[in-house]
Amino acid sequence: MREKYEELLINNSLDYQKLNKQYNFLGILRFLVIISLLALLIYYFKSNNVVFLLISFIAIAVFLVLIKFHSKLSFKRKLAKTLIEINEHELAYIKREAIPFNDGSEYIDTKHAYSYDLDFFGKDSLFQNINRTATYIGKAKLAALLQSHLSNNDISQNQKAINELSGKIEFRQGIYAIAKIANDNKDIYGKLIDWLHSNQNKSYFLLNLFSFVSPLVIAILITLYFTDGSIIFRYAATGLFLINITVLIANIKAIKREIIGGSVIDKIIRNYSLLIKSIETENFETDKLNHLKAKLKNNSELASRQIEKLSSLFSQLDSLFNLIGAFITNGLALYHIHVFRNLSKWKERNNQCVGEWLNVIGEIEALGSLANFSYNNPSFCFPELNDDHKIEIHNLGHPLIEAATRIDNNVDFSKQRFIVLTGSNMSGKSTFLRSLGVNMVLAGIGSAICATKANISPLNVWVSMRVSDSLEDNESYFFAEVKRLKEIMDNSEKETTFILLDEILRGTNSEDKHIGTVEVIKKLISKGVIGAIATHDLKVCLTTDKHPETLVNKCFEVEIVNNELYFDYKLRDGICRNKSATFLMEKMGVI
Repeated sequence: MREKYEELLINNSLDYQKLNKQYNFLGILRFLVIISLLALLIYYFKSNNVVFLLISFIAIAVFLVLIKFHSKLSFKRKLAKTLIEINEHELAYIKREAIPFNDGSEYIDTKHAYSYDLDFFGKDSLFQNINRTATYIGKAKLAALLQSHLSNNDISQNQKAINELSGKIEFRQGIYAIAKIANDNKDIYGKLIDWLHSNQNKSYFLLNLFSFVSPLVIAILITLYFTDGSIIFRYAATGLFLINITVLIANIKAIKREIIGGSVIDKIIRNYSLLIKSIETENFETDKLNHLKAKLKNNSELASRQIEKLSSLFSQLDSLFNLIGAFITNGLALYHIHVFRNLSKWKERNNQCVGEWLNVIGEIEALGSLANFSYNNPSFCFPELNDDHKIEIHNLGHPLIEAATRIDNNVDFSKQRFIVLTGSNMSGKSTFLRSLGVNMVLAGIGSAICATKANISPLNVWVSMRVSDSLEDNESYFFAEVKRLKEIMDNSEKETTFILLDEILRGTNSEDKHIGTVEVIKKLISKGVIGAIATHDLKVCLTTDKHPETLVNKCFEVEIVNNELYFDYKLRDGICRNKSATFLMEKMGVI
């Protein structure tokens, strides 16, 4: 995949150079047209030759066309430059030089079932490694997806969609690039949603009736004046003209409010429209993606067409600031009242749809991020799914550890459903638990996982690995941990749950901790949970003798080779026997 990114980087760089030359050439051409126009006008005023004036009009038309081309070229150039940046970032990421992506720190939730314990958000987090979203809604959708659990059918649909998008690298990067150019954020998104729901449920019946009747009456009065010549028709038409101006002035505040917010909203929704158009024009094969694409309509009309209408309405409303034109058009036909009404109708008709359209953008971005994750890790697999609470994973590893240094392990919960895990510090227990948790969550949302083969029954995941005390809630570490265990127990009452515990009850004495740990394990297996617990208390492992059908002992061993600690990070059957703490403290001169 590195070669593909390098190829795209070269192509994007060549495109940018070509577009930059065209952009500069058009800039020079515009300057020359302006100079020519000035020269033509000077010659016209000197010679009074109409030919120079006619050529001047042609020069103005050419200049306007060049402005339009220059604007389009400017966007294409910006797009090419953004694509260069995207591929540079991907190469830097693959080379392990940087993680130049948003880390989702705002989504850190210390009380979530697993996201805080498994480092889903924040610096160097799973989110930061996966995230390729640039809109507010896209980032929010990805964060929500990583904290959710889907049905097997939805997981299967996501797997197919992610697999398809994985191969559509240029489409994914195009969406990402447009979203980055849009420079979207929560504030911009909020302004659009607020605007969509403003001025709703207001009745303008009399105003709308008058706006249709008045122009018709004026037309009749003017026609009668020219056919009959009676001055009373002229006075009547003039009076109605002034009444129309008065009606406009009475509504000017509401219209101006739309105009002031309109320029911002128009820019926001135009940016979104480019994303929408990219999705509308892409051909998809999977049901999930086609279902999302189908949502980009309202009454069989494409979302992009609806947005074009909205932009047109904003442009028409802006003409209010052309005082002479506004005075005439509103006096005769209440033009801006009609535009204002059409804008209100647009909002009423589409305000719910726009939210749906933005959700589609967000979902495509979120799925695209997971597709990028799959593309960057071609050795990862999409697990088979089952409803029998069967979990079997071959060559399980943590997806954020580099393949060259990662040690993978097989894990099978089809016989014994709960692992009691032992091993010295630094032997790999916590990494193994995190690997299990992260991959179970990824499997539960349709993502590829760090394994070569897997058959998984996706379950809700609960983890207790990083409990902290809370000064704000006046909680000790021990009380916070007990609360966490209570949450896990309560959830286990409702459904079969996948649970990971790491050295629980650290806030009490060794005997209390031993008794408590054993009782927690007994209660969990009585509830039919699946999962693992890591412990340094080897006596806890004796519990498996009483529950051999449910519990199994696994361990990570450490060896002393040439007076150095050696960890192979391979999961073994049985209980850990070797010790490393005393050796390490002696070696470092602590004892």
